[in-house]
Amino acid sequence: MSKQWETRESRYLAKYRIFDLREDVCISPRTGQAHPFYVLETRDWINIIPITPEGQIVMVRQYRFGTGEVTLEIPGGLVDAEDGCVQDAAQRELQEETGYVSDDIILLGTVRPNPAIQNNTCHIFLARNATPSGKQALDACEDIAVELHSRESVETMIRQGEIDHCMVLNAFYFLNLYDNR
Repeated sequence: MSKQWETRESRYLAKYRIFDLREDVCISPRTGQAHPFYVLETRDWINIIPITPEGQIVMVRQYRFGTGEVTLEIPGGLVDAEDGCVQDAAQRELQEETGYVSDDIILLGTVRPNPAIQNNTCHIFLARNATPSGKQALDACEDIAVELHSRESVETMIRQGEIDHCMVLNAFYFLNLYDNR
């Protein structure tokens, strides 16, 4: 049976704008030996599936530096300290990245993106009746194109591997659970 490991020491190796890198030295409950582990500490994230009154899914296409590719995703981002709650963060990110708004936002579920090395949670929302409200409010390092897709075309792109971002796949999994409840 797996047990909690004791943390003997902990120190920060680096601090950046979106994450801190921490090294923990932990004791194995099975062997008693000390081992170093590395944790990326970051704020919680939100992802949001916006659906227009006509049933179109509002998606974003943007360059991703980690893979060096342009990807098709749903809006999302970090929860900011100024956000009153994660739902406020979802509404903010929806408007900033797409120019759309919704007054009907519900939580579909939460996931831990990578508990082996990250400490955060991703909150996944559905925004029903999303409508355009004006222009995007992009950060200086964002270059996002907004696209509308049918649910069927999104499912096809997922099956064909065109959409392969794991957090986006998680969101559509939760949407299917919601629809089939």
